[in-house]
Amino acid sequence: MSRKITYHSVRASLGIPLIVILLLSSCKKEAPAPSPYQPTPYQIEIPFGFPTNLNIPADNPMTVEGIELGRYLFYDGRISGRTHPDSLMSCGTCHLQANAFECGIDHPTYTGGFPYGITGKPTPHVMLPMINLIWNHTGYLWNGAVLNIEDLVWMGVVAEHEMNSDTNRAKEVIQQIPGYPELFQKAFGSETVTMKNIGRAIAQFIRTFISANSKFDRYLHGEVQLSPSEISGFILFTTEEGADCFHCHGGYGNPLFTTHLFYNNGKDSLFTGPYEDPRDRYHVTGDPMDYGAYKATTLRNIAVTGPYMHDGRFATLDEVIEFYSHHLVWSPYINPLMHHITNGGVQLTPSEKADLKAFIATLHDEEFLTNPAFGPPEKFPDEK
Repeated sequence: MSRKITYHSVRASLGIPLIVILLLSSCKKEAPAPSPYQPTPYQIEIPFGFPTNLNIPADNPMTVEGIELGRYLFYDGRISGRTHPDSLMSCGTCHLQANAFECGIDHPTYTGGFPYGITGKPTPHVMLPMINLIWNHTGYLWNGAVLNIEDLVWMGVVAEHEMNSDTNRAKEVIQQIPGYPELFQKAFGSETVTMKNIGRAIAQFIRTFISANSKFDRYLHGEVQLSPSEISGFILFTTEEGADCFHCHGGYGNPLFTTHLFYNNGKDSLFTGPYEDPRDRYHVTGDPMDYGAYKATTLRNIAVTGPYMHDGRFATLDEVIEFYSHHLVWSPYINPLMHHITNGGVQLTPSEKADLKAFIATLHDEEFLTNPAFGPPEKFPDEK
């Protein structure tokens, strides 16, 4: 007796729906198309003895393309949202490499260390240097109110005492400049210019500003020797019975020469009412013990970053050393690490002051101040 083969009999005998067989037989895997967005990872080389904990946001990894774009934007005055030659202003207008990315006290335009923007209004505080910021985990500006470099960029664009522009105008101008859309595509996967990606690119570039080749660094590497005066100054720097600098500025075990923390260091005694500074650390934390507290800046390249203190009250390093030696002012908010406050200072002798200054001078890093990779590009994207 013959058996009639039907769809139902095949399905029953194989236990597999016929539609599955048809789908499997017709399905072919195709290799995904290569993505045009393939930025090149950039590896930070951590200098000998430096911390390994880098501050690189997860959403803004370091790439060769991002750094290249950031360098253009850092120095391009059109980031201000303007194109007229008399109205251009960039990050590099005030942040001068020769002065450790401050304007410096000897700037021909910004006298006294207070830069001012397009409106002519000066900044509320003097500038802080851009040195080794990839190791800063405590916030930016003198009070630490801004938590990442990316935000500093758009703030600089809109601030009245800086570019006095707006983010829409800035990104629209950059969008129209030939060459930039392609660079944004390579760095971030889209030719559309956004303020977020402008900030990301400039932040990547700034994170490459690493200073690690001063005379003191070379001394630690065994390449050079320090003079007797420099050695004496180093001992003063790193001992409580000496100049007692190391608690706030680091030393042998802290090559950053700053803790990146905030201190009331005995400059004043009154901090409330008419003497209140709305930009001190207290106005970030709300802790009364932060009245009059400001970030301890790095001492690397300190010779070119005057004037000193948040308000630029000291023009020279000699004045700073004299202040810490004899002119500290007590207040209820003085930081506990100011161990010599009851004596008005550390009471250094003239020879000790000279030795301390000699050691501080060993933190000068000429390579950092002249590295062409940190300087302006020879041409901008539309000039190529």
